[in-house]
Amino acid sequence: MRPEKKFLVDEVNSHLEKSDYMFLANYEKATVVDIAELRDELSKEEAEFHVIKNNILKVAARERGFPELDDHLKGQNAIVIGGRNPSGVAKIITKFFDKNEKMEVKVGVLSSQRIESDGVKQLAKLPSIEALRAQLLGLLSQPAQQMVFVLNAVPQGMLNLLQAKADQDGNS
Repeated sequence: MRPEKKFLVDEVNSHLEKSDYMFLANYEKATVVDIAELRDELSKEEAEFHVIKNNILKVAARERGFPELDDHLKGQNAIVIGGRNPSGVAKIITKFFDKNEKMEVKVGVLSSQRIESDGVKQLAKLPSIEALRAQLLGLLSQPAQQMVFVLNAVPQGMLNLLQAKADQDGNS
């Protein structure tokens, strides 16, 4: 491999190492303004948009053990990588691409598993990390709350019984 090509492959590999996911997008109809706007949106999730050469990505993907992407490596492609929230990034690109109708997600790779464009749209529908954490915390705290109510019921019942007895004695 020529040194120039090796340098480009290493550069793409350095981008791919930033996260455990990658989305491949066709940006053929997009303008510079569109791409700048998308990059600004992606920066909120600490994600990046990089234009790449198809042959360079093919070599880099093989080196990283990615699933076969050759059938999608035609035309003008870019990768979206980075950040810790693949669902949030999928939300951004799905919403942006639907709104602009100039770009499309071709395929994604999540934890070395290939996901088609429909899978990326499904990923975008998942709740955010914060929402999932809140749901989990709610599930974990629910048994503790119920235990407190059960433990509190015995003394509360006893107190109600004593109050009823005191009311009965006061009325007689």
